[in-house]
Order: sequence, then structure tokens, then C-alpha cells
Amino acid sequence: MIVDGVNVDVVEKEIVDANILKVKAGTTGPKGGDSGHGCRVFFSIFDEAGTDMRISKFNSGFEVRMGGDSELRTIIEALEFILDTLKKK
Repeated sequence: MIVDGVNVDVVEKEIVDANILKVKAGTTGPKGGDSGHGCRVFFSIFDEAGTDMRISKFNSGFEVRMGGDSELRTIIEALEFILDTLKKK
């Protein structure tokens, strides 16, 4: 996947419970610089089925709100997958 003009190896996983999330994550790993010359990081979380999830974007960040026990379990697994993927580089 190309992220800001840089090729990033991205992996994905489907997480199934009472809801379904698809999560993708990848990074080039450290490149020794700032955004102009440094690494690229990418992650995404998509509702594939039945997820009670609301997202708000702000100038300096974003907020995710979810409802339900299944959503708690699947978002934990999704975030662990993202962290594990990024740490491998």
C-alpha cells in the first residue's frame, strides 16, 4: 500500500464475534527522520457487520465510541493486532 508516496507493507485481519471488524496495519519501521524523511505508519478499523461504532474527527485528533460487550472484545483484539504489527518493525 502507498502511504504518502511511500510503499508500506500492510497486513489485515478479520475479527469475528457478535460483530465483525476488519483491521489493517503496517509501517516501514524507523527511517531516521521526521515526516519528510522518516517512517510511515498506517492503520484502519472497518465495521464489516453489526458494530456499534461512532467516530468523530477533530483538527488535532479523533474519538471512537463503541457500545456492547462484543465491541469491547473485538476492539481490544484489533488494537492488539495493530500494536503487534507496528512493533515487529
